[in-house]
Amino acid sequence: MNQPGKSVGVIGLGGLGHVAVKFAKAFGVNVTVFSTSMSKKNEALNLLKADKFVLSSDKEQMAAMAKSLDFIVDTASRDHPLDLCMSLLKTGGVLALVGLPGEEIELNPLSLLMDKHSLHKTHHVNLIFLSMRSISGSVVGDVKRMQEMIDFCAEHEIYPEVEVVPIQYANEALERLQKSDVKYHFVIDIENSLK
Repeated sequence: MNQPGKSVGVIGLGGLGHVAVKFAKAFGVNVTVFSTSMSKKNEALNLLKADKFVLSSDKEQMAAMAKSLDFIVDTASRDHPLDLCMSLLKTGGVLALVGLPGEEIELNPLSLLMDKHSLHKTHHVNLIFLSMRSISGSVVGDVKRMQEMIDFCAEHEIYPEVEVVPIQYANEALERLQKSDVKYHFVIDIENSLK
C-alpha cells in the first residue's frame, strides 16, 4: 500500500477512515473514498485531499471503479457486501478489514479467485481469468509496528480530527454517537472538566 503510484480505496469516512486517508496520502498513493453518504464528499476531497469520492450506493459509480484498486482499507462498521468490494480490486489486490462490519461476513469464495465475468468462450475454448485477490484483517499491531506508525504520524503531521467535550457532556456525546452525529472522534477533556 505504501508505494507511490498505487491506488488505495478507503471504505467509510469515520474515525478510522479519515486517518486511513491521511496515511494513504502521506504514502503518496492515489486515494478513493467510498461512502454511503454524499455529505462526506466535501470532507473527503477538500479537507482530507482524497483524489476521488465514490458514492457506494451508486451502481454506475461503483461499476466505473471495477478492477481499479491495488488495496482497500475497509473501516466500515456496518454490514455491507464484500463481493462488491472485491470487484474493485485489481489482480493481486488486497482487502484489509479494520472495522467491525458485523457478526457474520458474507462473501462468495469465487470473488477471491475469479472476476464476475471471468469465464469466457473464445472459439469454443473456455478461458478463466484468475483475480488472485485476498482478504486480511487487523485490530492492532504489535508494539514495534505501533511505534513505527506513531513516528510516521509525527514526521508527516498526521493527527486525528477530534471534537473535545467536557465530561459533563458524555451522555450527549453517546447519544450523538448513536445517531452518527459526530465527525470522527469525541475526546473527553477530563483535566479541564474537573476544575
